[in-house]
Amino acid sequence: MLRRLFALTLALLLFAIPASAQTGSTGSGLPGAGGSGIAIPDIPSAPDAGGPGSISPGLIPEGEDPGIPSIFPDQPEDGGFKPLKPEGPDAMVPQALDDGLNEFERFITGSLPEDQLTNIRRFGMEFFSNPPSTYAPSGMVPVRPDYVIGPGDQIRIDVWGMVEGRWTANVARDGTISIPRVGVIRVAGLSYDQLEGVIDGELSRYYSNYELSVTLGALKDIKIYVVGNARQPGAYTVSSLSTLVNALVAAGGPGPQGTMRDIQVRRGDRVVTRFDMYDFLLRGDKTKDIRLLPEDVIFIPPVGSQAAVTGNVKNPAIYELKGETSLSDLLEMAGGMTATGYTGRVQVMRVMEREYRTIFEGDLRALQSGSMLNLRLVDGDYIRLFSVIERMATARITGPVAKPGEFAIQPGVTRLADVLHWSGGLLYYASPEAEITRVTATPSGPRTERLRVDLNRAMERDPAHNILLEMNDYVFVRPVPNWKLYRQVQLRGEVRYPGIYTIADGETLSSVLARAGGFTDKAYPRGAILTRESVRQAQEEQIREMVTRLDRELAAVGLDELSAALTSEEAQRQKAEVEQKRWLLQKLKETRATGRVTTLIAPPEVIQGTAYDIAMEHGDTLYIPSNPSTVQVLGSVLNQAAFVYDKALIWRDYIRMAGGYTRDANPDRIYILKADGTAVRVKQSLQSAAPWVKEFGDEADWSLVEPGDAVIVPQKVASYTGIRQTRDYLDIVYKLAVTLLSIDRIGD
Repeated sequence: MLRRLFALTLALLLFAIPASAQTGSTGSGLPGAGGSGIAIPDIPSAPDAGGPGSISPGLIPEGEDPGIPSIFPDQPEDGGFKPLKPEGPDAMVPQALDDGLNEFERFITGSLPEDQLTNIRRFGMEFFSNPPSTYAPSGMVPVRPDYVIGPGDQIRIDVWGMVEGRWTANVARDGTISIPRVGVIRVAGLSYDQLEGVIDGELSRYYSNYELSVTLGALKDIKIYVVGNARQPGAYTVSSLSTLVNALVAAGGPGPQGTMRDIQVRRGDRVVTRFDMYDFLLRGDKTKDIRLLPEDVIFIPPVGSQAAVTGNVKNPAIYELKGETSLSDLLEMAGGMTATGYTGRVQVMRVMEREYRTIFEGDLRALQSGSMLNLRLVDGDYIRLFSVIERMATARITGPVAKPGEFAIQPGVTRLADVLHWSGGLLYYASPEAEITRVTATPSGPRTERLRVDLNRAMERDPAHNILLEMNDYVFVRPVPNWKLYRQVQLRGEVRYPGIYTIADGETLSSVLARAGGFTDKAYPRGAILTRESVRQAQEEQIREMVTRLDRELAAVGLDELSAALTSEEAQRQKAEVEQKRWLLQKLKETRATGRVTTLIAPPEVIQGTAYDIAMEHGDTLYIPSNPSTVQVLGSVLNQAAFVYDKALIWRDYIRMAGGYTRDANPDRIYILKADGTAVRVKQSLQSAAPWVKEFGDEADWSLVEPGDAVIVPQKVASYTGIRQTRDYLDIVYKLAVTLLSIDRIGD
């Protein structure tokens, strides 16, 4: 990614130069992904995070208001009640059940917002929501003795004994069947229980000493009518075994305005049954689910009074009322309250005299004088129940204990030693001192107290330290000062004993190097790379701040330039330039800091006791490369390459070896990127050795170009209206890209 950023930076530099400035240019930018980098030998790759040998900084362990159901359409929002207006094909599906959890499971998981339970529908309508593929009862169902024979039924007759025979006869339209030698027998209107006796009587007139079996084969179909407030009224042809419930399922059940409490079957001029679906749905009672006969009429009257119940009941829904119904009757139909239902409060919304709505509260506890269990419900009532209230007195304990967390207490009864025992006791690095923070409500506001106790004396039940805890007390058990189990640093490369070392608080660089045995004969300490997590985080923050500032400046400059454009061509060019700058800024946002610390890395005895003998931090990584033998020439030269280091050569010689400058090179801004991370200008007046070279080395041995260095020839950016900010901006990105590429090359 760093190499791509480097190449893209130079590409944008070319785009930012006016066409006149680029004419005749034969040079190229800095190397792209395929270009060579600073030729320092490869560093063994660091182990993957989390793998053996990896280290990372230590972490401190972390101890819709309720809606009105559809029985109140188009209500304005007020008083904490909001009309619910579901849309789409799933509008009638209770959303509270979509998570697959029951009410108690939602209560336990803390996902029980009461407004979820207001998207309800009429009770029992789900019974008709998934009709079967066929409405005919199974042909394998035994025929009941009271089944009435009629035209279309098939009768099977088996005779054995002195006479044998088998006949299958279909009941004709005139209600008769025909048996050979016996003749015509009228069977229509007979019950199945009577059929065998009638046929036996006719056979006995011609035969004797025989046995007889009469069964039914295929049964007739009958036509019935479903009328009134059915979802799909009409004439239906059903099996003669069909009952009222079978026919209701075939018709989709009652419609939105149809009753479920008084479904009538009319036969001729009389009502033969009145069926209450609630008997079936709530109690499984089908005693009035009669067998249908041809030409029966199922009549569904309009729906009666309705009341809705939501909240903490087992089956929240809209229920149809029948006769005088009390609140306790409604709760019984809804399955009763849930285990988490609160009997101390019930809320009722009622339409008064069809003029206005009102809300009143009450209590469900039977022994209370204000109990509303016997409240008589009226059409349009909306009942809402609530969850139990929480009355939990807890205290929290944190710090070096086995099980930190919140513990239930009895204020004025539970003592500190009790909570220490429940938390598993103190860990071995716990300090004997703890601090208890207590916040007390007073008329003037909260008052905070801090109490210090001796834990050892508290465990010995000393009343002065084993104090009584109050609700919301915060107990902080202190660890011993400066407690950290292990702090680690990693040494890689050309040290005698590379690896991960634990360090003491304040241990210095020279100490760690000495423990690692110092450098090998091939070590090149001047090119060492020390990375530190705290520095990386600071660099990341600086990059973010720079990106934010540049982004803001680019936005302002872009608007000014576009507004000052005199021609459409100039406006288009400036717009393209702004887009290029924003694209490159995005690449800068993707850049990640390395956390490199530029400092003197020398043998332990050289840096010991100096300013460069810095204290090591947990997570530091030090890499010592082997002695390099090349120098890189990068930027606006004809041939970017790595050349063998020769002490007799100066920086101009390496540029000549690279073919010299391109036409867009900027010789006045050439600099040397040293292997130690510093940068040095090549102007004679600006040349100087690094401070540690002057202090610890022989300055006569120091030269401007050394092994592992890179000679950087920047590209010239022409200056014209509006380009100064671009040039400065690209210069920042250019140098950052070169630096990151160099570190990336060293660390490969």
